[in-house]
Amino acid sequence: MQTLAFDGRTGTAGDMLLAALLAAGADPDALAPVTDALPVEYRLDRRDEHGITATTVDVLLTDEIDEDGEEAGGAGSDESLPSLDKTGRNGHAHGDGDEAGHTHDDHGDHAHGPDGHTHAEGHGVTRTYPEVVELVESMALGERAEAIALGAFRRLGAAEATVHDTDLETTAFHEVGADDAVADIVGVALLVADLDPERIVTTPVSAGGGEVRMAHGTYPVPAPAVVEIASEADWELRGGPVDEELLTPTGAAILAELADGVDSLPSMQVRASGYGAGTRSLADRPNVVRAVVGAADEGLVRDEIRVLETNLDDASPELLGSLQRSLKEAGARDVSVVPATMKKGRPGHLVKVIVRPPDVQTVARRLAEETGTLGVRETGAGHRWIATRAFETAEIEIDGETFGVSVKVAGDGDGTVYDVSAEFDDADAVAERTGLSVREVMRRAEAQIR
Repeated sequence: MQTLAFDGRTGTAGDMLLAALLAAGADPDALAPVTDALPVEYRLDRRDEHGITATTVDVLLTDEIDEDGEEAGGAGSDESLPSLDKTGRNGHAHGDGDEAGHTHDDHGDHAHGPDGHTHAEGHGVTRTYPEVVELVESMALGERAEAIALGAFRRLGAAEATVHDTDLETTAFHEVGADDAVADIVGVALLVADLDPERIVTTPVSAGGGEVRMAHGTYPVPAPAVVEIASEADWELRGGPVDEELLTPTGAAILAELADGVDSLPSMQVRASGYGAGTRSLADRPNVVRAVVGAADEGLVRDEIRVLETNLDDASPELLGSLQRSLKEAGARDVSVVPATMKKGRPGHLVKVIVRPPDVQTVARRLAEETGTLGVRETGAGHRWIATRAFETAEIEIDGETFGVSVKVAGDGDGTVYDVSAEFDDADAVAERTGLSVREVMRRAEAQIR
């Protein structure tokens, strides 16, 4: 399976993701829809980051570039390409963590590069969320790139609306809606579509630590919008490893839209890799995000999990029956209730719950609230190997009428099918309408898919 893996141990930002993808082999010509639609140009450079040669990308306003392709009044770069979100992460001005119109008081003079020329950060028109959507849809990006870009902007807009208790449709993007940020997000989407991975993953993403000053005051890192975005992401958010702002809302939104979370880089035959750097250097480690492209092992999929357990000796059958629904609503992947013998020979139950690492505390709390247990154990299981699962609709004809039944097909990456199972609720509804047994409906639906 062709896989794109990001290593987020020192966080990320939009321009860093863009640079990493270019360094990992994405075609810069794929960015043409952005430069055709916006008055920006991408510029590529490289620099040493604690012994690692990393790529940097910047977005320049085209009116700052002379006819020879050089920045007006300064030396040009040898290469042209793209850039993304310039936030405190990269030493540029940005908002209260949602990058939507709130500027850090002490970073306001960083809209200019070291040569004194205007970069595109925060410049250009201010757009509302619907206006950003309209712009992206007008670029003719292709289906995958457009879906990624719109998804990332939706996550940013939803985070902004939640933090400030506003409506998504009326949310005004300032820096995030400016030309450079649009170029960042759409650029990443185009490069991902160019690489065309079948799966995208990221290791836990570091947010940094300390505090950051915003127009509304001083806030702890991670910024409020980053927390909102991470709450809807599949990957795990971590503090540290330094007291700097390492994860921007744009970077978080892009990764949330793109990537499944993994604890470590998957086993893969590496085809290419690249490092994308921010403009700020850290004292004791490279300030980079790594992108690795290659063929991951086929077969069963490694799924990072935790297992929670508790013993109950006074739970009613009704309570145990409701645990399945309640715990799954809280984020549990699977719930088992096993009969057990407690002290003094009393009958009891062992409740075992499989959860994703980010959901451990939420599910453990729900388990305690629902059962009154005095303690929840986390066992040593760190992962499980699971089959890939897909749903297909079987259309079966009964007495001249066609009915659809959803069927789950489980297999592996090699195409081997392990199990075909009709969904009970669908089969039950068809059985009620036709007079056939549920078992017969399920048999017919499964036979069609097999």
